[in-house]
Amino acid sequence: MATMKDPAQVDPRRNPIGRGTPGPIGDSLSAHVAGNGAQVVVRRTRRRKTGVAAFWEEGRAVIAVPARMSVEDEQYWVPHMVSRLEADSRAKAGGRRRRVPPSDAALLQRCEFLSASYLGSRAVPESVRWVSNQTGRWGSATNAHKSIRISHHVQGMPEWVVDYVLLHELAHLIHPNHSAAFWAELACYPHLKRAEAFLEGASFASARNIQGMGTDVDGDTPDGGPPDGGPPGQLF
Repeated sequence: MATMKDPAQVDPRRNPIGRGTPGPIGDSLSAHVAGNGAQVVVRRTRRRKTGVAAFWEEGRAVIAVPARMSVEDEQYWVPHMVSRLEADSRAKAGGRRRRVPPSDAALLQRCEFLSASYLGSRAVPESVRWVSNQTGRWGSATNAHKSIRISHHVQGMPEWVVDYVLLHELAHLIHPNHSAAFWAELACYPHLKRAEAFLEGASFASARNIQGMGTDVDGDTPDGGPPDGGPPGQLF
């Protein structure tokens, strides 16, 4: 007889969001409680199409999920996101910033997490790597080969900025251009505007010592664009 797995232990990529028991729209209290004893609120809205977000609100942990997320998926994502939220809080309390380790393997693992969290695991890169010859863009993606390249200048930036660059390129594996549908994929990322402002400021500063760094995350054409090495400051 096959042993039934605890729903909280099931890999969500094998149990796509939307299959299972429908959850209630609006706010509902989760059976899961945060480590400090605070209540956990599950907020389902039809406006959120993909992705899961976590934040503190009036002393309670709020996990924002798409309306189509099932109760079974909730059993995985709620404790998972509460754990991340608490880790972020501990890091901030200690005056530390969590960093994405500078390895290609770590980048690929991070992309898998981000794709599952915000894109319903629809973006699956074949390779993700740091590159040192990318001075005209922060990141780039080649849709045909499902590959992502991240400039070494991004290393050491706050995790939420690195996550945005990775998520931006992941979204290009679904939408190769900067269409409205592309930006809709990123709308649920909670640090979107903040990360864009950070990169804009970094671009302004880098113009004084890193020649050629542009203000956009990438400059890809639908087929991935030409290789790096164009005129300084030019984005393809």
